[in-house]
Amino acid sequence: MNSKDILKYCPNYYNIVNFDFNESDIISEKLINIYKNYILSVNLDCEEEVTRVTNLDRVFGSYIHDYLFRSTLQKEIINVRVKKDENIIRSLVDSILKIFNNYEEYTTRKLYISKWI
Repeated sequence: MNSKDILKYCPNYYNIVNFDFNESDIISEKLINIYKNYILSVNLDCEEEVTRVTNLDRVFGSYIHDYLFRSTLQKEIINVRVKKDENIIRSLVDSILKIFNNYEEYTTRKLYISKWI
């Protein structure tokens, strides 16, 4: 599998891996390493994994651009527990995607435009 094929699904890859985070920010360093390891190890023949990679790229794109999401993910990822028999990176990726979905659901508001009579 060629890494260039995988990167077609990850338009934010270079922005994410080159993200300039604070030297003392160990969590960002670990999260970006998880992102890189998962992206480069995925099987493109599996449609479910391609979808997961595309979503993960979008989530980490938000991570580097949205300070509120970054702090939310850093707080939540500490509480994630992985069972001994599970694939650690895949479990973490699934948890990151779940945290992002919860973040999006609770931070986006529906705006209603009232109609004046």
